[in-house]
Amino acid sequence: MGEETTRDPAGSTSGGRIDIHGPLTISRAGTVERDIEHAADPLVIDVTNVDHMDTVGAWLLHRAVRDRNATIAGAHDEITALMKQVADADRAEPKIHEDPPITPRKLIEDLGRWTIEFGFHMVRLIGFFGAVLLAIAHVMRRPKKFRFNAVVQRFDLVGVRALGIIGLMSFLIGIVVGQQGSVQLQQFGAEVYTINLIGRITVRELGTLMTAIMVAGRSGSAFAAQIGTMKITEEIDAMRTIGVSPVEALVLPRLLAAVVMMPLLAFWAMFMSLLGGGLFVWLGLDIPPLSYIQRLQEVTPLTDLWVGLLKAPVFGFFIALVGCFQGMQVEGNSEEVGMRTTTAVVHSIFIVIVLDAVFAVFFSQVGWI
Repeated sequence: MGEETTRDPAGSTSGGRIDIHGPLTISRAGTVERDIEHAADPLVIDVTNVDHMDTVGAWLLHRAVRDRNATIAGAHDEITALMKQVADADRAEPKIHEDPPITPRKLIEDLGRWTIEFGFHMVRLIGFFGAVLLAIAHVMRRPKKFRFNAVVQRFDLVGVRALGIIGLMSFLIGIVVGQQGSVQLQQFGAEVYTINLIGRITVRELGTLMTAIMVAGRSGSAFAAQIGTMKITEEIDAMRTIGVSPVEALVLPRLLAAVVMMPLLAFWAMFMSLLGGGLFVWLGLDIPPLSYIQRLQEVTPLTDLWVGLLKAPVFGFFIALVGCFQGMQVEGNSEEVGMRTTTAVVHSIFIVIVLDAVFAVFFSQVGWI
């Protein structure tokens, strides 16, 4: 084996054998690691005289066994158990199985599964809509049971507090529409028709549509989160226990607030969009405000205003309906609240866009173009 050489007072090495004395801890890790590196094969590590060992020492022994095929001699139960724990932790993580390849059969199965889930979801939504209609009929028979204070509070949430963000958004949209439209119309020397573009697209479409999207992301999500939290804390169960209908107490005030406030917010958005577009036309195209207003009156028919305002309460109703429905579907924990809130926003925006397309076809058929 060779002549024995003492490395430190607590241990020695001779050829391919290392004798360790005293504690084998992190404080001696550097010395023991050098001894293992310089020792010859076959390596034998004697730990008979080790009185204490931590995980760093166990890791050094485990690595020597793993990399050098070393033999550990004189290990008592405590050292063996600690080395086993280190060895278990050092095992390679199992490989994550890759998803199976997409086949026509798997596509059909996924499509069928999504169709079934969508069907169940629509059935539940229609049932919730029926419960809302029954609650409306019940309140109409007994108006004293309706909670007007709750409606006023929802007016503040849906309408008053949304004026700032909707006004700013609409103002900027008016500027963007005017700027982008003028760039294209300047190629034909028809910059004056930028006013036509601003007036018709903001009053008829963008004012109401962008307001609905903003209300869906702001108020619809709030409805889902509020009702979902009440569902988790069992407040809704408590309401049913004392004989209070959750639909009448929670859903109807939110529906009414959204239906009433949406036309007002849409009109506010139209006004701010026209204001932003007028500011751009004045500063960017040198068209004075008075000419801008006169041109708007000439090219923007009153039917555009009615189209925008008629769509607004319908959008508000479905935004509130979907938000409250998703809140009522919450079960389990707070993670479900977040998921349902996100679902409420996505579904509300999707329904708003679909309804806007339906309204566009309908109004074109009746001649309101």
